Amino acid sequence: MSIFSHTHIHVRAIVKDDDLSGSVQPTDTAADSQATPATTPAATPVADAADAAVSPKDAHSTGVGDSGRWSTRRIAMYACFVALSMALSFVEFPLIPGVPWLKYDPSGIVALVAGFAYGPAAALIVSILGFVPHLFISPWGTLMAWLVAIGLSVPAAVIYRRMHTRPGAVLGLVVGAIVALALAILGNLVITPMYAHMTVAQVAALIVPALLPFNLAKYAINCVVTFLIYKPVSELLNKSAR
Repeated sequence: MSIFSHTHIHVRAIVKDDDLSGSVQPTDTAADSQATPATTPAATPVADAADAAVSPKDAHSTGVGDSGRWSTRRIAMYACFVALSMALSFVEFPLIPGVPWLKYDPSGIVALVAGFAYGPAAALIVSILGFVPHLFISPWGTLMAWLVAIGLSVPAAVIYRRMHTRPGAVLGLVVGAIVALALAILGNLVITPMYAHMTVAQVAALIVPALLPFNLAKYAINCVVTFLIYKPVSELLNKSAR
C-alpha cells in the first residue's frame, strides 16, 4: 500500500488586473510529492483551423487557395487572357493609307484589361505571351510588339492600382500611351533598319507622315475601348469568382 505525503507550500503569485498590475498576493497550493509525467496539450480547434488555412488544399493547389496572386483560379484567368490576346494578334489591318506594313491588331486591349483586372504582372504576362507565336514568323517585329505592348499596359496598370478610380484609369491610359509612343518611335529608329532594309534616315522621314499618326490612332483605339469595356468585364470577372 503506497502512502502519499502532501505538503502545503506558500508561493507568491502575480495577480494582474486593471487597477493594480504586478501586485503580489500569497496563495496556498498543494504540491504532490509524486511527479506526474508531462502530457502534450490536445490541439485546439483554433490551431487546427490555422493549420488548415496555411496548408494547401490538395496536390494541385498553389498554396494560396483561390484568391492569391498565383492561385489556380488566377492562373486559369491569365491563360484565358493570353489565349484571347494570341487570337486577336492575328487580326491585323492597316490604319494609314499608303503604309500597308503598319498594321493594327486589338491584342493590346486584352493586355490593358488584364492589367486593370489583375495588376501589372498580368499586363506583363499577357503582353509577352500573347505575341509568342509571332516570334517564329517575325522575330524583330515581335520585339517591337513587346516593347509597345508592355509600354502601354504596364504603366497603365501600375497607376490604376494606386488610383482605383475612373480618373486614375484615364491617367494610367494616357501615361501608358505616351510611354508606348516614345518606345514605338525609338524602336522603329533602332530596330526597323535591322530587318526592313531601310536606313535610319529613311525611317526618320516616316515619323511625321506615318509612324506618329499610326501609333496615335492605335493607342487611342486601345485606350478608348478599354475604358468603355473594362467595367462590364470587371463585373463579369467578379461574378465568376463568387
